[in-house]
Amino acid sequence: MTFTKFGIAAIAAAGALLAQGPPAQNLTPHQLKPNVYWLEGGGGNTGVIVGTNGVIIVDAKTTPAAGKMIIEEVAKITPKPITHVIETHSDGDHVNGLASFPTGLTIIAQENNKKEQEAALKAGGRGAPPADHLPNRLVTKEKETMTIDGEKVELYHWAPAHTSGDLVIYLPAEKIVFTGDIVAANRPDPIIHAEKGGNTEGWIKTMQGIAKINAVDFVPGHGDVQTKAQIEDRLKTTAERRDKIIAMIKEGKSLDEIRTAMGEAPPPARGAGRGGPSFPSLTETVFKENKKS
Repeated sequence: MTFTKFGIAAIAAAGALLAQGPPAQNLTPHQLKPNVYWLEGGGGNTGVIVGTNGVIIVDAKTTPAAGKMIIEEVAKITPKPITHVIETHSDGDHVNGLASFPTGLTIIAQENNKKEQEAALKAGGRGAPPADHLPNRLVTKEKETMTIDGEKVELYHWAPAHTSGDLVIYLPAEKIVFTGDIVAANRPDPIIHAEKGGNTEGWIKTMQGIAKINAVDFVPGHGDVQTKAQIEDRLKTTAERRDKIIAMIKEGKSLDEIRTAMGEAPPPARGAGRGGPSFPSLTETVFKENKKS
């Protein structure tokens, strides 16, 4: 088989495009208050809080390219520099964009979040930004209140839930909460990273804490902004389902029997579609947590 010069050039160009990966998804800004925005697209939702002299970012999306887009969107909102980042948890789609951020920022996270990122770096780096962009100000208590550049911020960690290092951010002046992936509005079930120490009991406790906050807008880790009524409904529905599953486990029912009783379709075979479900269902998660060996 022979190739023309044009064909060889086309193959080389295609290879270069493949090496770069898919183009970054454009970000869509949404304004909640005069000084508070959230950016949709490119990974998990990102918060932008404009302070007196600088900008606080909540979560930094999936890739360096998306991180660069955050910086570009912030520049459209304000000439003030990014000075602080608050992380809701350690998942790569919320922290990997930090690779494009300048060094020297104050990066705030729950203490277990940093441990999870350090473990990811030790394992090869997937799921964590470079070491010079790891958290450098750690939250160690259930509640910590701080004022960052004129903005009062309340940070909460009630229990391991989505991960072992979740952090819920509340802006009392604006009555806005950033939930991270404790709430993924585009999914019906909680997302639990058991491999990171998350569990459904902690998720219930955390959601109970979130529901008690005197807030109006709840920015989830993924999906559209939620109301307090939606938060309360998600908590109530999940708690009731979890109680039913635990009751059937105590009766000695198998996972398949419980799935049937809950009206849940069996999961696709491993490798089906795009590799099967990304996360186990609530039924499977609760079963694994409570089934005695």
